[in-house]
Amino acid sequence: MKALTALFKAMLGSLADLLPIVCVIAFFQLVVLQEPLPNILPILFGLFFVVLGLTFFIFGLNMGLFPIGESMAQAFARKGSLFWLILFAFCLGFGTTIAEPALTAVADEAAEVAAEGGLIPHTIDEMDDYANGLRVTVALSVGIAIVLGVVRILKGWPIHVMIIGGYLGVVVLTWFAPQTIIGIAYDSGGVTTSTITVPLVTALGVGLASSIKGRNPMLDGFGLIAFASLLPMMFVMLYGMALS
Repeated sequence: MKALTALFKAMLGSLADLLPIVCVIAFFQLVVLQEPLPNILPILFGLFFVVLGLTFFIFGLNMGLFPIGESMAQAFARKGSLFWLILFAFCLGFGTTIAEPALTAVADEAAEVAAEGGLIPHTIDEMDDYANGLRVTVALSVGIAIVLGVVRILKGWPIHVMIIGGYLGVVVLTWFAPQTIIGIAYDSGGVTTSTITVPLVTALGVGLASSIKGRNPMLDGFGLIAFASLLPMMFVMLYGMALS
C-alpha cells in the first residue's frame, strides 16, 4: 500500500514537472501561432507515456539506485580499503558513461558530421572507430573525474579551487585544440550528466561523505557531477589534438 501511495505521489510530481512545458507549447501554438494542435490524440497519448515513464524512472531511482549507491559507498568506507574504493569509483564512472544513451547519440552524430566534412573517410568502419573512440575517451575521463572527486572527499580539498583550475585548463586547451572538436568537447561535458550517470554518482558522493568522520554530506557529498562535466571537455579536446 505504501509503495502504491509513493508511486501515485511520484506520478503527480511528474505531471507537475511537465505542466509548465505543456503550457508553454499550448500558449505559443494556440495564442501566438493561432493554429490548432495537430494530431491531438497522438500528442495526448505521448504525454501520458512521458508522465508514466518519468514516474517509473524517478520511483526506480528512489527505490533502487540511490540506496544501493549510498550503501556501497558506506561499505567501502567501513572496509577501509582505498584501492577498492578508487577502483569502484573509476569503474562506476566509466561503466555508467559508456552506457549513456545521450553520449552514444552525440558520438554517432559527431562521426557522421566528421565524415561529411571530410575529417575522416566516409565509411562505416571509420565512422564507428571515430564514434567509439569518442565514447571511450569520454568514459575514461568520467572515470578519472569520479576518482578525483572521491579523493577530494577523502582529503577535504576545497572544490572551488579544483573546479576553477579545471576550467582554466579548458580555456588553455581551447586555444590549441582543432576548431572542429571544440564544440563536440563542450557538448561531451553535458551528455555525461544524464539519466544513468547522475543518480549513481550523486549517491556515491553523498554516501561516502556521510560515512567519513568530519565530512558534511551537503558540503562534501556533492560536486562529483561537476568533475564529470569538466574532465570530458579536456579529454575530448586532447583526443581531437591526437587525431589531427
